[in-house]
Amino acid sequence: MGYPAFFDSVEKITLFDPLSQVLGSFEDGVITFEYKEIVKLAGHSCPTVAGAYLMTLRALESLYHDSLPVRGQITVSFKEDEQDGVAGVIGNVISDITGATETSGFKGLNGHFARHSLMSFGADISSSARFGRIDTGKSVDVYYNPNVVPPSPQMQPLMQKVMQQSASEEEIKTFGRLWQERVFKILCENQHNDAVIKILPLI
Repeated sequence: MGYPAFFDSVEKITLFDPLSQVLGSFEDGVITFEYKEIVKLAGHSCPTVAGAYLMTLRALESLYHDSLPVRGQITVSFKEDEQDGVAGVIGNVISDITGATETSGFKGLNGHFARHSLMSFGADISSSARFGRIDTGKSVDVYYNPNVVPPSPQMQPLMQKVMQQSASEEEIKTFGRLWQERVFKILCENQHNDAVIKILPLI
């Protein structure tokens, strides 16, 4: 299975999942997510999927510092409705990593380990997303702006040809390469650029 080499260079996200520990799914309940795994689940790699991954990575870093984030103990809110724009796509990526869901998630074992009702849409916030810790009540607002990393000027005409099914095999490959080059710049060159991804702790 071939994929862009930079997928393996993207910083991984490691969490402690108490449910996995209790059920013996992963040793000590420690789970590590890689970007390429999220791409498999999403079915593609794009600035939206990359942004959702990066928002989660940076938000959990801010909320947990040097300790492991606890999967199933993280809340996530979005200002958009689930059907608006790419909110649903972003929500799916963040749900895969944090375990948070709106209503469809795991209902728990004897009152423990529930994953539902941890994600909400249409929230009264101004940020791209708000992440919170259930145990401490701390939360952070995350602002993501992929427009700071513009696409190659070649992208638009190539996209038109691809969508019109008039692109050559070489043009399709060039389009895909340029598309992933932008994703690489977002994830690997601008992961700490506040103009692209900004974290603001709430007091």
